[in-house]
Formats: sequence, structure tokens, C-alpha cells
Amino acid sequence: MKELLRENGPFIEETWKRITDKVKVTSARIKDGMPYTTHDGVYDDWQDEASWWTNTFWTGMLWHMYEATKDEAYKQYAQSIEEKMDAVLHGYDELHHDVGFMWLLSSVMNYEATGEQKAKQRAMLAANVLAARMNIAGGYIRAWNGDGNEGWAIIDCMMNIPLLFWASKQSKDERFKQVGILHADKTLRHFVREDGSVNHIVAFDPHSGEVLDIPGGQGYVSGSSWTRGQSWAIYGFAQAYNWTGKSEYLNAAKRISHYFIANLALTGYVPPCDFRQPSDAPLFDSSAGAIAACGLIEIAKAVPEAEQSLYLQAALAILKALAEKCAVWDLSDECLLTNGTSAFHRGNHRADVDNGALIYGDYYFVEAFAKLRAITGEQL
Repeated sequence: MKELLRENGPFIEETWKRITDKVKVTSARIKDGMPYTTHDGVYDDWQDEASWWTNTFWTGMLWHMYEATKDEAYKQYAQSIEEKMDAVLHGYDELHHDVGFMWLLSSVMNYEATGEQKAKQRAMLAANVLAARMNIAGGYIRAWNGDGNEGWAIIDCMMNIPLLFWASKQSKDERFKQVGILHADKTLRHFVREDGSVNHIVAFDPHSGEVLDIPGGQGYVSGSSWTRGQSWAIYGFAQAYNWTGKSEYLNAAKRISHYFIANLALTGYVPPCDFRQPSDAPLFDSSAGAIAACGLIEIAKAVPEAEQSLYLQAALAILKALAEKCAVWDLSDECLLTNGTSAFHRGNHRADVDNGALIYGDYYFVEAFAKLRAITGEQL
């Protein structure tokens, strides 16, 4: 892995400089906003829907920039967004399964960077909310709120349970960790298919945990292969392994990634929205590639040396394709990546995006390069 990183050092550093140069400019306008997608090249602001699940991905980007530059403006913007999210956290009614995303990328990153105790308290409160969504009889963390989906769980939640593992470590309380393990075990049994593809949604009987239905969700159809779901699974199981040491999670991450890599090689390393979408479907999802790259880097760090290059080379191939085909490096558009798609089937929600900007695609693109630079710094 050391040699591979050295060979790709110029690409990693050049792209990182492009990222930091651009975020420095865009952050001067966005400041403590809550962007989601661009309109005419300008990121929008979702503060009117503060409970929306993507509202702290910009915060996470700001913390990565602060860690790299120590520019106090980034910290101030990030902490301001975190404070605004208190209305959601304490309002309770609009909290949902994605509290992991929302407070891992704000309060946890704040606490890890600054040691601020109030940030730790926010993250612990969010972890308690997430743990309380566990259906004990069914063995899963419930997705969304409202009537008619009491038994629904989604693959995305593998990315939320790291908040529980973090909370367990912070509090020295195994309850959080055990909730995370219960959900990961249920996901491994019922979401991951034999070929390494995954379901987006599984509907369980809330009283028994039996599988009732497998809706298509954000993919093409039930039984298809929504690429962002694949990437959530790769990165989610890799993180679950890092926190628990359970080898079955690492093996699951590897199996899913082998399926992902094999399919991605046929698309020039920029993922379609769904690997099984019709051949003439025009939808791509760069965010799936960025998320998967982060997961592949984590797998490379976890496996024996002889296996590392497979996963690291795949991550680099994805990131190079995204940088070449999807990145917007000038200031004509505030996003870092275009060609992101929120779901295969467009509904009527303002969040629907086809081949455009997605703030979480930008975030994981930044995180992937931050990971590579961290490894490079340790090994070279």
C-alpha cells in the first residue's frame, strides 16, 4: 500500500489543493448555511427544513477544512450550524433514523477536534434517540416515522450506527454497542444477497421480525441494485468491523465491494444510479462512488497486506474517474461533484435531483481524500 500511495501522491495532493481552494471560496458565501443541491450553480439552503437528513454534511466538510488548515472561520461556521440544529434535537418530533448522519458530522466531529463538552452532550443525546428506535422484538432500528412503515428498515442505517458505537466508547456503556450489533446482524441476514448486492428497504413484521416485503425504495425496482445503497453497505459494514472487530462484518464489506467493483468496471468507474437499471437509462450517481471509495479505503486498512492493493486501487480508480468526469473545479458551480442522483424514480419533493449536485457526494469526496492523506502521512 505504501508504494501505491507514493505513486499516486501527486494526484492526491493536487486534488486536495483543488478541493481546499474551492471550498475556501464557496464557504465565504455559504457560511453557516445548510446546502443540499445547486440551482444555477449556487448551493441552496435548507434551514427551513432543519430536520432534513443532509443538513450537516456541509458541517462535516467544514471540519475537514478546519483540521487541514486551522482556519477559525471554518470552525465558527460549523459550530453555528450545530447550534442551529439544537431546535431539531430538543424539538424531538422530527427526529428520525438519520440522527447518526446529522450529529456524527457535527457534534462528534466538533468534539473530536476541539474537546467541547456541549458537543459531546449533543452527540450522546442523539445516540440515545437512535438507540430508542430499536425494535427489540424485530431486532432492527426503525426507519422514518409515521403510519404504515412501522416495520421498515433501510440499508442507509448502517451509516448511522457508528454513532452508537462511539457513544458506547464514550460512556463505557455496552447498551449502545449492543443495539448497533443487533441492527448490523439483522441487516447482514436480510439485506445482503448471496451475490453481494443489497436491498434498500426490508419491511419486517414489527411484532416478530419476519420479512414481509422488500420494496424497491430509491432503486429501479425491488430486486435491483441501487448503487448508493451498495456504497452505504460497503462503508457501513467496514465501520462496524472497525468498532466491533467482528470478522463477519469485514467479510460482508468485502463481498459487497467485490460485487460493486465488478459492476463499476463496466461503467468507467462512475456509478449509474442502479446497476440493474435499463441500459438506456441516463442516470448516474457520483455520490455512490465517493461513499464507496471511503469504504474501500477502510477495507484496505483492515485486511492483510497482500489484499490491500485490490481495495485501494479500486478506491483510487473511482476517485480519478470522479475527478476527471464529475468534478467542477472552476467557480461556475459551487459543488465539487455533479452527476449525482437522489433516486431512480423522481417524485415531487424538492430533494429530487437527477445528474446534479448532492452535498453528501461532495462530503464523501472530501472525506476520501482526507483519509488518503492521513494514511500517506503515517506511511511515507
